[in-house]
Amino acid sequence: MKFTGTDAYVATDDLTVAVNAAITLQRPLLVKGEPGTGKTELARQVASALGLGMIEWHVKSTTRAQQGLYEYDAVSRLRDSQLGDERVNDVANYIRKGKLWQAFEAEERVVLLIDEVDKADIEFPNDLLQELDRMEFHVYETGQTVRARHRPVVIITSNNEKELPDAFLRRCFFHYIRFPDAETLKKIVHVRHPDIKDALLTTALTQFYELRDTPGLKKKPSTSEVLDWLKLLLAEDLTPDDLKKRGADALPRLHGALLKNEQDVHLFERLAFMARGQR
Repeated sequence: MKFTGTDAYVATDDLTVAVNAAITLQRPLLVKGEPGTGKTELARQVASALGLGMIEWHVKSTTRAQQGLYEYDAVSRLRDSQLGDERVNDVANYIRKGKLWQAFEAEERVVLLIDEVDKADIEFPNDLLQELDRMEFHVYETGQTVRARHRPVVIITSNNEKELPDAFLRRCFFHYIRFPDAETLKKIVHVRHPDIKDALLTTALTQFYELRDTPGLKKKPSTSEVLDWLKLLLAEDLTPDDLKKRGADALPRLHGALLKNEQDVHLFERLAFMARGQR
């Protein structure tokens, strides 16, 4: 079982090595990187390439680790008992299976995505240590032990918003997705926009990297944002010459796809003002 990328996803050599190493070690693959660099999409493409099912657990700030295992709905059971419902005699009727339980009981091996693990409380990763390590957990309400029929391929993503516990990191194979260089980004663009002309792409990416490398930028545009920007350029049927004609604020055409806060827009306006004053 080897991942080599897909026609819809450009995977660098070091990324494919990381995916295959995690599969061989039977360890979760922890993928970090800037938002918009394709971490979530990687899990979907791994599932597609390996012919496996996909279970996605999108973590929020309020998510608890227990929700990934199961939740016991005591309120519904109390209400049903007051109504004389016979379902109350079997506590299993009030157990809601979480994403880990679904992955563990799947008939065939699946890819389990735990997306943006760093959004949750700092204890969230530690609370999953044993379950991910032993591939089993205990359901206290029913007394049963749920064991994985097939060890899922676990891919965990993080936007690096907070540090993860050392005990958790020790159990993962780690990979950081660096922002793609120009050649890799061209390959990614050609997957999404195969008909884009080289002259337009070269001019657009030159402007994009100049913008991204501007000192003082609060939020650097991501891979997904440059793809959106290029989609707009194609929809407007702009030419390389159109892109080179910048306004007095020195901002690229349709810059709203790249710059997402007023501080960065004002930064370019100040730079343009300073450049005019030096002439």
